[in-house]
Amino acid sequence: MIGTTLGDIRDHIESLASEDGRYYVACARTGCRPVPADELAFDSRASARAAAQATEQYRATLRRYDPQVSYRDIIVREELPGWEASDGTPLADRTRELPPTPPERGGTDAIEFCHTVASVVFEAIAGSAHGDLQDAIMDTYLDAAEAVASPDELCLRLLESIATELDERLAPEEQAAVLREAAANLPRDDGGVLAPEPLAETLDSLEAVGLVDDYRIERCSAASGGESRSWTVRIEGYSLDGTPGRVVTLPLVVQLFDRLATRSVTISGAERVEGSGSWRLSIETNTTGRVGGLACVSTEGCP
Repeated sequence: MIGTTLGDIRDHIESLASEDGRYYVACARTGCRPVPADELAFDSRASARAAAQATEQYRATLRRYDPQVSYRDIIVREELPGWEASDGTPLADRTRELPPTPPERGGTDAIEFCHTVASVVFEAIAGSAHGDLQDAIMDTYLDAAEAVASPDELCLRLLESIATELDERLAPEEQAAVLREAAANLPRDDGGVLAPEPLAETLDSLEAVGLVDDYRIERCSAASGGESRSWTVRIEGYSLDGTPGRVVTLPLVVQLFDRLATRSVTISGAERVEGSGSWRLSIETNTTGRVGGLACVSTEGCP
């Protein structure tokens, strides 16, 4: 669907950055430092200009999936020595687009995260034998978007639309192939090292962007050699549990495939924890085992 992936663009921008640079990319109208160059500095105006062009490309790519992605008049600015606010904060640091940590639900972090997951799944679908799914997903999304009052909720509806069509149109093994390919296209900053605690790191990432309020791993076991693992996890305040009868698991599974040397993930039916807003999920991985619950999981039993 797109020639250059979001990961490729982000990597290019980061390759231009310098830890001690004094140039940065900002919106001319608001002063905000736009994602994905919001945390970066550049050692020359030429490098910053190249980063600004790539940032425009990155945001235009996101906009293909969700027209609510904001437009920015992106320019290069220079932070001169001694330019500080009264509280001692460098002026450039006072205009970042990202919200405070922890981010509010529906904030910029959540939107960018959802768009990144959606884009790598779209790319994987486009490169598979299931290219017709793209139109079906967008039809489902546009129908859902008509009932959404808040633009910040649209990114969640996009993931739900992808999950719906994958679950209804592809067999579990076909879903697994698409989501493994999507995970391989995710931008990474760890050099490709597999995670020692893959589920905890996955849920940490969902919590960091505000899609999960909290979680607790209640049980964890691993077979000899680490090829098979299983967990029981309790998740609180999950943003993608709004559809009656199911919980969307797609972003969790994509993140797990990114952190595990496995070809299969199975998530059993989600159980509502009585008297709370929490869900309990059973998750298993195995290099040759069965797959299920990859896009969404039933709240009334196994998928």
